[in-house]
Amino acid sequence: MRGPQDQRARDTLTLVLHPLFLIEPSRLKNREFVLRSKMPVSASRLFDWHMKSGAFERLAPPWAAPMALTPFAEPKAGESVELLVPVLPGVKAKWTAEFVELKAPEMFRDVQRRGPFAKFNHTHLFEAAGENDSVMADCITYALPGGAIGDLLGHSLVGRKLDATFGYRHRVLRTDLEVHSTANASWRVAVTGARGLVGRALVAFLESGGHDVHRMTRRSRVSEREIEFDPEKGAAHPSELEGFDAVIHLAGDPIAKGRWTEEKKRRIRDSRVPFTRRLAETLGALKHPPRVFISASAVGYYGDRGDRILRESDAPGEGFLSEACLQWEQATEPAAQAGIRVVHLRTGLVLTTAGGALEQMIPPFKLGLGGRLGGGGQWWSFIALDDLLYLIHHAIRNDRVQGALNATSPEPVTNAEFTTTLARALRRPALIPVPRFVLSLVFGPMAGPLMMASARVNPEKALDTGFTFHYPALAQALGHVLP
Repeated sequence: MRGPQDQRARDTLTLVLHPLFLIEPSRLKNREFVLRSKMPVSASRLFDWHMKSGAFERLAPPWAAPMALTPFAEPKAGESVELLVPVLPGVKAKWTAEFVELKAPEMFRDVQRRGPFAKFNHTHLFEAAGENDSVMADCITYALPGGAIGDLLGHSLVGRKLDATFGYRHRVLRTDLEVHSTANASWRVAVTGARGLVGRALVAFLESGGHDVHRMTRRSRVSEREIEFDPEKGAAHPSELEGFDAVIHLAGDPIAKGRWTEEKKRRIRDSRVPFTRRLAETLGALKHPPRVFISASAVGYYGDRGDRILRESDAPGEGFLSEACLQWEQATEPAAQAGIRVVHLRTGLVLTTAGGALEQMIPPFKLGLGGRLGGGGQWWSFIALDDLLYLIHHAIRNDRVQGALNATSPEPVTNAEFTTTLARALRRPALIPVPRFVLSLVFGPMAGPLMMASARVNPEKALDTGFTFHYPALAQALGHVLP
């Protein structure tokens, strides 16, 4: 049964697409959308990928990711899934899709039973194109509400959104399949911070690749794929961590959320250093410890270093954030002493519109209020979220990756270049600079290390161990995550 919010969302969409509402909804104009792409696996493997946990999340574009309101499992004919989907800025509507046909490994089809479209039928086709290649086709037949007027007003917008959405889906799928092909076996992986921005994407990426992923959680476990680990008490059952191939530690209080009061600084440090040390001690004491322990860090380790090119061998900088990162990395020592390969993932600005700094920057830039911060000469080292996932995958499988690992693009830019490129991608000007004193008034102590510090970071170890960045240039990275 529809709730008031769902009805309001549909009413809003109807008014936008068909403000006069003079034509009977039964008089529909069907439109078609088809996108075909060659994929580097067999049709059978391509079909199987779509049946795996995590596939749905990987295919969701970050600018319009739907929320599953019902558990999303392997598609089966006759089963339905209910989603909450963005239809307009600030407006979401419920979408109920039913899987009506499934024929392995050739195709499956789902239809909208309730949602913002008057009609939406989606057929997924998988065709052989050689022994180890295939062609995937997304074939959609749809109609907009409001009859001819609704179609006239809305088809151009919907067409552009379908182009962007499925272009993104095919691009991600092709690259994911290429990266997954480099793993020789399925891994057992435990992840902390699995509900965070990077953690959610990482779990979906690994699960869709066929790996056995377990989330480490502070709460009481609610599934077999969760492991209780309280930062203060340790693992509820340490034996549950036996025999994992990799443990990836991403948990920590968000650095860029909230003003840096003394209490906030304490939370930033205490949510990382003691937790990491306890986890490292637990892993080091296991009979069958993981092959690799990947623990998050940040390029804040280097501090404000001007135009100097920074590599993994460089010493830490000065200030609170540099000291916190140093202590964070040192806390992994018990695992290293036990013979576990330890990787310190020094991450730069992660680019995705699903959250983080970029998501916060987009609204003012869309309003034409964007511009450089301070003088704009400070270096910003960034990485596309997907490249970060692929780099973590690379670090799991490659024994040459050990110690500090700069998780940044090989093409850092100044803040002035960043803001100009972002404005261009959004087709807006970037004419309003923000003076340093204004940043200090608004953001307090964190403005210096997070916005004005200059860190020109080079991912030397990633490149030396054979990693390939798929989105090295800022324009490429933004083009990937912006519609």
